[in-house]
Amino acid sequence: MLEVLPVVGEGERPTGRVETSVNPARPEEVVARYHRVGPEEAELAVAAAERALPGWSSTPAEERAAVLRRAADWLAARREEAAAWEVVEAAKPWREADADVCEAIDFLRYYADGCLRLAAGHAYPSPPGERNRGRYVARGVAAVIAPWNFPLAIPTGMTAAALACGNTVCLKPALATVRVGRLLVEALAAAGLPPGVLQYLPGRGPEVGAALVEDPRVALIAFTGSREVGLWILERAARVVAGQRHVKRVVCEMGGKNAIIVDADADLDEAVAAITASAFGYAGQKCSACSRVIAVGSVHGPLLARLGPAVESLQVGDPADPATQVPPLIDAAAQEKVRRYLAIGEGEGRCVARAVAPEGGFYVAPALFDGVEAHHRLAREEIFGPVLSLLRAADLEEAVAVANATDYALTGGLLSRHPGHVEFVVDRFQVGNLYVNRGITGAIVGRQPFGGFALSGIGSQAGGPDYLLQFCLPRTVCENTLRRGFAPETLAGLGPESEATG
Repeated sequence: MLEVLPVVGEGERPTGRVETSVNPARPEEVVARYHRVGPEEAELAVAAAERALPGWSSTPAEERAAVLRRAADWLAARREEAAAWEVVEAAKPWREADADVCEAIDFLRYYADGCLRLAAGHAYPSPPGERNRGRYVARGVAAVIAPWNFPLAIPTGMTAAALACGNTVCLKPALATVRVGRLLVEALAAAGLPPGVLQYLPGRGPEVGAALVEDPRVALIAFTGSREVGLWILERAARVVAGQRHVKRVVCEMGGKNAIIVDADADLDEAVAAITASAFGYAGQKCSACSRVIAVGSVHGPLLARLGPAVESLQVGDPADPATQVPPLIDAAAQEKVRRYLAIGEGEGRCVARAVAPEGGFYVAPALFDGVEAHHRLAREEIFGPVLSLLRAADLEEAVAVANATDYALTGGLLSRHPGHVEFVVDRFQVGNLYVNRGITGAIVGRQPFGGFALSGIGSQAGGPDYLLQFCLPRTVCENTLRRGFAPETLAGLGPESEATG
């Protein structure tokens, strides 16, 4: 059994508060023992990160980028091992586990390149005798609060972005996937990241997460998780307390209630494949997952006739089995929450299809509900599980209105063969990531920057050209180049060394 130690200060620090992570397919199977940190370790970690900040922020961008690239190479060399840890600790089926590892590698390389682009700065318009330029500097100590559903990619993306910009990082992983998160620490240590620059704090959110958010020395908070926690972080971070000398920056992604619109002329075979993959991949435990399908006009009946059997045929089982399409949920609390929504669905709509789930583990059989309306809880609230609602719309305009009738704006999709209808929806469907004639999950770094707005997030998009701007501060330097007089070389120095040579 593996033991996971926190990194507090300049090295590992056992706390004696030992807890375990388990395999969601077999909860009696312990994956790792970890030492849980508390607010006192968070305090020490922030202090250490603050001490390491001057050295790391002044490290040339080329060296910071090289560290990130070496970390990417380290993970790439251990790709299968990292995926295996995700299979047993996060219950990721092999294909999705491997994709998560690859996304982490992509983030490290992409932000290494972005680091160099930022370091080049900007040359602004300058009249004769004046030089105007822009540059970017680190914000300070960053707190990264990561989720369990993409246990390597998301913490890697947020951490790599912060490090690329010269910030130091206090990383609080999700406790359910504390071993997978530790892989990032190992990769960066092997890559030569200086001691103190990255702190690893496996602790409880209300204790350690809250301590990091409220610490006046923390300048930046990067968070991915629930809307409730994200809004709490935004509210707390807005308060300036004694000793605080900055306005905190919060970068947060807070979930979605994502819809796929199926137009009357859609290819239904293509639609069923896209919907089932988007709704039930990783048991619907993705902020980008499809939880609503909006059928336009007469397509409802033929779509239901195909979608129902497809849901019933889904293979639910152990993620270690290559045939598994739908794994268990992450823990008992998630399982109970989804069961509550299944009961709500029986009162609001009609369950028309269920798959079959094995006994034991945190399994919930995928379900399809018909007769759901836009005002129902099943159509408005994020469930984060394998529950799909089918809604009707008389025409495309109503379908877009229904799709937009939630508090979220993360991902969405359209299946249509009509070019005019595609443009109509592209102009009106208010989401951060809109996918046409394909599934709505699986954004690729550098190709589909990912992030939403409304109550899904602040509008930043990870894996895109603007994301690093959230993690640094812009500065403008204006220099008068019409110098008067002449400074002799012997007086040009700034310290005693120059005086000694005069």
